[in-house]
Amino acid sequence: MLFKRSLLSAAIVLGLFAGHAAAADHGAHWGYEGKEGPAHWGDMKAEYATCKLGQAQSPVDITGAVPANLDSIKFSYQATPLKLIDNGHTIQANYGKGSSITVDGKQYDLIQVHFHQPSEELVDGKAYPMDAHLVHKSKDGKLAVVGVLMKEGKENLFLQTLWENTPKKQGKEVAVKDVQIHLENLLPKTRSYYSFAGSLTTPPCSEGVKWMVMTTPVEMSPEQIKFFGKYYSHNARPVQPLNGRVIQVSK
Repeated sequence: MLFKRSLLSAAIVLGLFAGHAAAADHGAHWGYEGKEGPAHWGDMKAEYATCKLGQAQSPVDITGAVPANLDSIKFSYQATPLKLIDNGHTIQANYGKGSSITVDGKQYDLIQVHFHQPSEELVDGKAYPMDAHLVHKSKDGKLAVVGVLMKEGKENLFLQTLWENTPKKQGKEVAVKDVQIHLENLLPKTRSYYSFAGSLTTPPCSEGVKWMVMTTPVEMSPEQIKFFGKYYSHNARPVQPLNGRVIQVSK
């Protein structure tokens, strides 16, 4: 898985939304602890009601995945100038036109990538130190999120570029001069994935989001995990009930 455009847009920029999260809805302050925490999101305003009433909410505990002949995700990512924002909920890199994925015959354009600590998605009850959510949107407004789990290991060069250029102030996008990033460098070499229907993981928790979580985690160093933790040491929504949803995994 926040600046005022449409409710969905806001959510999108919001870190896409979620962590999708961009501190952009100034009407209701939501967060991850206390009275602003996930247990209260659905009561903050009418537009957030889906956070408590929705039946296909994210994140989820990925367990009992059923092997299936899922369509391969075709990644068409291009290098892009680095544009970063600390939106008050996460660190996020925004993307312009030119990068996309195609799955099940449908193209989704890359909008942004943002991060959570610890991982929002669990695998068999296990959380990873962090995860990345790569947010995409189709021409008809449908959302698709690719999740990349992150484990402790060697330094991640893609993340290091982001961390070294993290904005010093919240709420303002910073275009980093003469620095480009290529999101392909964040993806694991193995492209198998879990698939399920879900939602934004931040208010307004809109459903109808296509989720694809890569089965193979990528590595990042302990220092990189600690660095993000200085900004957001816990920006993860608890897992939500599956309510009969089936999780598939590509063969």
